[in-house]
Amino acid sequence: MTMTMADKGTQHQESDQPTPDQVRRGRRTAFLLFALGFGPMIIATVMFYTGWLNPAGHTNNGTLVQPVVPVQALHLQTTSGEPVEARFGPDKVDPQWLLMVVAGTCGSDCQELLYLARQVNIALGKNANRVSRAAALGAVPPGLSSKWSREYSLMERLVPAEGATPAWPTGVDPDTEPRILLVDPFGNVMMHYGSEHSGKDMLEDLKHLLKLSQIG
Repeated sequence: MTMTMADKGTQHQESDQPTPDQVRRGRRTAFLLFALGFGPMIIATVMFYTGWLNPAGHTNNGTLVQPVVPVQALHLQTTSGEPVEARFGPDKVDPQWLLMVVAGTCGSDCQELLYLARQVNIALGKNANRVSRAAALGAVPPGLSSKWSREYSLMERLVPAEGATPAWPTGVDPDTEPRILLVDPFGNVMMHYGSEHSGKDMLEDLKHLLKLSQIG
């Protein structure tokens, strides 16, 4: 039987389509890549919350947010209008942890937390670049405003999205008491700190999390 050019073209197009076996192999490969990349982060979070497989018996120093709150619930954005949640998620390259100072009027307690977040970040040494800093402040006194670019140049300012009200985690009310929120690389607010915590408390938690997780 003579095969026409049309028959050959049809046969060629069919041969270009992946077989069911190839599709299954592709899905397995994609799952493996995801597991290798983000499995450690997921395991680290579970281990931190439960102490599972943690021979040191480490317990967190900060106050856990249970259940965790997605950072998009805070309705915060950068001064240029980028939603803060846009920088988190499994599709991001080199995602970071975030220390976020939140307060209404930034008085002396708030300024102590700004300083604390900065010093803890610096104290992480070679891991300092795995953690970024931000601040969502209602009112900033002139004295702090004048020295911000000098002392807090690496602490990004965040503002509420227009027409939105932040849904703060349980136990967090910035208008009443300033807090430091810890956001994981997936964009979950998982812990918070206040004046009752020391720099050592925060540093221990962060070092433990960064040791467990190679993501962020």
